[in-house]
Amino acid sequence: MKLSNKVGLIAVGIILIAALVSLYIVYSGQATERAGLTDRLETAQARLPLLTAQKNDLENDLAQAQWELDASAAQYPQEIHSIEYGEHIFEIVEECNLQLSALNFPRPASATQGSVTYRVVSLTLPVSGTLENIFKFIDIINTDPRFASTQVKSVNLAGGGATIAVDIYSYRG
Repeated sequence: MKLSNKVGLIAVGIILIAALVSLYIVYSGQATERAGLTDRLETAQARLPLLTAQKNDLENDLAQAQWELDASAAQYPQEIHSIEYGEHIFEIVEECNLQLSALNFPRPASATQGSVTYRVVSLTLPVSGTLENIFKFIDIINTDPRFASTQVKSVNLAGGGATIAVDIYSYRG
């Protein structure tokens, strides 16, 4: 069967129109995608200075926090030397006109606060003397620079004396 020129031209025209419609659909989809990508790029470029400033602020905050951690760690002795602390405690006991019944230094234990590990020695100090002198002793333990890393945990008063629980901290990075 022979097709006429007219039918052939119509068929070529239909194929040409179908190809043009297909190209238009593909192009319009890509144009929409390009517009979306352009919008996202513009948004990202607009946010870049803010994010860069925030990054710099966070880096400054990190540096400040590291400095504060180092400064805080420097306040703690690197090791706990029982003889040295024992001498300090005996000096303070004498200065406060107290009597110390016993002084035993247990082995240091580890304590972790966040990412920082401390060594802690927990002491029980049975002292006897006047109430005023006992409070003076506690104040010195809390404020003496040799005991900057000391925390008085409890005080139990009983008939002319007291049992004072003290934790001595040292920093171990």
